[in-house]
Amino acid sequence: MNWLDEIHWDADGLVPVIAQEHDTGDVVMFAWMNREALQLSQDTRQAVYWSRSRKRLWRKGEESGHVQKIHEIRLDCDEDVILLKIEQVGGIACHTGRHSCFFKKLENENWLVDQPVIKNPEDIYKHE
Repeated sequence: MNWLDEIHWDADGLVPVIAQEHDTGDVVMFAWMNREALQLSQDTRQAVYWSRSRKRLWRKGEESGHVQKIHEIRLDCDEDVILLKIEQVGGIACHTGRHSCFFKKLENENWLVDQPVIKNPEDIYKHE
């Protein structure tokens, strides 16, 4: 059996993926992969995701340069969630220019931003 066949893909052929820094344990991102994205990620050791909004493969860092180098690929006990242990190149995982996509924390029933913008997104994504 092919290792990809052991994954429980959803009805759309996708699996949820958590990106976690291998050295700090920080969860920096959540995304989706299809079979091709996961195979490419395994082959290249750089994260490739499936963009549901653009309906195409999305090589993390293709525009920003903030690629994710994969140290480990793990599958959860139910075989329906992937965990990538990664090195986040440039220290920015979020399109908002922050270290992590999880920069809002619930305090007293209010969402508080607790991470600074490291780099202005307009400087990261230069649209011509």
